[in-house]
Amino acid sequence: MTPNTKGALLMMGSMAAFTLNDTLVKIALQELPLFQLVALRGALAVVLVYLLARSLGALHLNFSRHDKWLVALRSLTELAATFFFLTALKNMPLANVTAILQALPLTVTLGAALVFSEQVGWRRTLAIVVGFIGMVLIVRPGPDGFSIYSVYALIAVASITVRDLVTRRMSADVPSMVVTLATSGSIAIAAAVASVFEWWVPVSAAAGSLVAAAAIFVLMGYLFSVMVMRQGDVGFVAPFRYSSLLWALGLGWVVFDEWPDTVTMLGAALIVGAGLFTLFRERARQGTE
Repeated sequence: MTPNTKGALLMMGSMAAFTLNDTLVKIALQELPLFQLVALRGALAVVLVYLLARSLGALHLNFSRHDKWLVALRSLTELAATFFFLTALKNMPLANVTAILQALPLTVTLGAALVFSEQVGWRRTLAIVVGFIGMVLIVRPGPDGFSIYSVYALIAVASITVRDLVTRRMSADVPSMVVTLATSGSIAIAAAVASVFEWWVPVSAAAGSLVAAAAIFVLMGYLFSVMVMRQGDVGFVAPFRYSSLLWALGLGWVVFDEWPDTVTMLGAALIVGAGLFTLFRERARQGTE
């Protein structure tokens, strides 16, 4: 098996794990309050990540103070993304929320151009514009299609974009497992504090099983996403990120009896097409350097 094939499989595995986690969380939110669920899932995820990091010998803080501040900032942006994404997920179809998240390669490209002054040619600029048109089709800011939870999904995209830009500023000295542990821990602690202001409900065996399975899938998603960066060419592997939309469509249909309407599907197609073109142009640009 070639490194590119391994990378593609790991990327698809990561997207499958994250989407399965989203599905389980959406089901569990029908019974559990948001912060209680995130606190319970976060506590389990922290234990699992800690045990994995210990086994890999990846628990050390031998990196600069600047990187430590970046890890803290990344955790804050992940916290914001988690809250807004899960709130949107609770109130919107799974495929719709996932489709909006497919704009991330476009927003990260735009953010890198604005913040880091990275060169973005007219073709990729046009692709970004097309992608945002697709996002407008999904969000539909009119009286018939607009929902405040669509705005929540957009805020989640913005938060994740900032998170990824911060991550790009980290040096190679920062272990991925330390970043994952810091992120999981901060989310668990923040959710536990916030849950004080909402009523906790008894956790049934079914809900507990859903939360435990979600924690495992989150860990798998994190682990695969770390492993994929060490396999193959990023330009080849990155497009397989869009497999999450296929998982969301299938799970939304089977589990929740949801299927996006034609306008939403058109918007998703524009976003995915623009994102694939952006990745293709990035690969072509690197090939000429």
